[in-house]
Order: sequence, then C-alpha cells, then structure tokens
Amino acid sequence: MALNMNREVFITCAVTGTGDTTGKSRHVPRTPKEIAAAAVEAAKAGAAVAHIHVRDPGTGAASRRNDLYKEVTDRIRQADIDIVLNISAGMGGDVIFGSVEEPLPLAPTADVIGATERFSPVAECRPEICTLDCGSMNFNLGDYIMANTPSMLRAMAKMMADHGVRPEIEVFDTGHLWFAKQLVEEGIIENPVLVQLCMGVPWGAPNDLDHFLVMAKSVPSNWTFSAFSIGRDALAYPAAAVLAGGNIRVGLEDNIYLGKGQFATNGQLVERAVNIVENMGGKIIGPAEVRQKLKLTKR
Repeated sequence: MALNMNREVFITCAVTGTGDTTGKSRHVPRTPKEIAAAAVEAAKAGAAVAHIHVRDPGTGAASRRNDLYKEVTDRIRQADIDIVLNISAGMGGDVIFGSVEEPLPLAPTADVIGATERFSPVAECRPEICTLDCGSMNFNLGDYIMANTPSMLRAMAKMMADHGVRPEIEVFDTGHLWFAKQLVEEGIIENPVLVQLCMGVPWGAPNDLDHFLVMAKSVPSNWTFSAFSIGRDALAYPAAAVLAGGNIRVGLEDNIYLGKGQFATNGQLVERAVNIVENMGGKIIGPAEVRQKLKLTKR
C-alpha cells in the first residue's frame, strides 16, 4: 500500500465511554460537570471533536438519561472554548442472554429499547454529530451482543437526517462498512460521510496492521475516516491512522494509560496525539475547519 498520509488532521477525544474504568483510574469522569470539564480540557489540548457518553453520577455506571446528556452539552456550550459535539446514540441495544442453556428471558442487565428512545438524547441536545454503530457483534465477554439490526439502523439514520445531525458511522468489522455503503447508496446517509474505524474490540476487527489497512482501504476515497484502537496499542494508533490517510481518536474511553503504570488524563492523550502529528509534518485542524469539511451545523 502506497503511503497516503493525511496532512490536515482532526482529533476526536472520547472522554469517558461506558466501560468499567471509573474504579481503575480517578481521571475517568463520571458526573456531568466532570465530563464537560474533560471535553474542555481536550479542546484546549487540541481536540476538535468531543465524543460524549454519560454515567450515573453516583455509581459511575453507563447511563442514557437525557437530563445527564443535556447538562453535559449545556456546560460544554457555555465554556470559553469551542469544540464539535458528538453524542453517542449507541446505548439501548445491549442484548444479554440469560444463560447458555436458557438464553431467554434475557438477563436483567439487558437494555433493549426502540429507535426513537435510543435517539432521544440526540433529539433533545441536537449535537453536530452522533454515532451510528453500523452493525451487530459479539461484544467482549459473556453472553452480550451489541445489537443493531438493518431496520433499526435505517430508522435511526433517517432520524439523524431529519434532525440535521451528521452520523459518525462506527465500524467494528468489515461487514459494518459494507452496510454503511448500502445506507449511502440508498440515500439515507448523505455526503460528506464520516466513519470511525474501531479496531481491536473483541470480537470485531483485530487491530493488527493487516486488518487495519484492509479496513482503511475499503473506505471510499471521498469519505472522511478516523481510527482508534483500545488498550496499550491505542498509543500507537494515531500514527497508523494518519499514515493510512485518516484522522485520530484518543481518550479515556479507549485507553486509560499514558505509559506503563502511568494513568493518563484526556488532555495528556490529546497532547500526545498532537505531538505525533506535528512531528510527522502534519497539521492539526480545529472545530471550525471540521465543521466546514463535514458541513456541520453548530447550535
């Protein structure tokens, strides 16, 4: 594969995620105030986009409460620095089976809701971008399936278009990218198309370079893509993403370390990515340039 370095790069910071990380690092934000502050910290370090999940402020567990999303987005919009808002619309498709011998009824921890309810935080907060996890997969451990059926994805993509919110198509495996192309062909998702390649998440696409380059080369040349890996390889993926022609995602959703035994902040992870890009001869672009590139509507 010929070198296809992207020389004008934007950084997305995924500031908290939904994983069981709040008990592992004190830097992982859990309250709306902390999550908003983390997004502002990332913006000041050079991130153009903040990818937002919310957590129960008391327990730190993943949440999809509209009032928490509203408080976070209001706080970010009132801050003294600009950043593109990207809210997760991935919650509510957690199919967790009861057991191997008795899969039904679903486990009490399952969280399966309809398209309108899944989209409701986006409808209320009206960010510039929201995620569309473009397929289903066996997700990590146990009996959990991340469920996103073709009908559900078509319905949610139409809601995004109706609300003027650009989907960030999250691709965890090759078939997800195939279906994303189908949504574009059907006219449900319009240009410019934004894709996030999510590498190394069990049991999606492995994060080795062979698989990554297959994914990157499969993204149409007129689309914009970003990429990340989870865990310790997340620190190396900014370089891989840029060399493959893409943009960067970092943040405590994907990786909580700056080095062995050294817990990171979101700002430090962004600063590391900025240094990588600039040392490779590239330029970091900001939120205004991203809005122009992706035809986003700031609210």
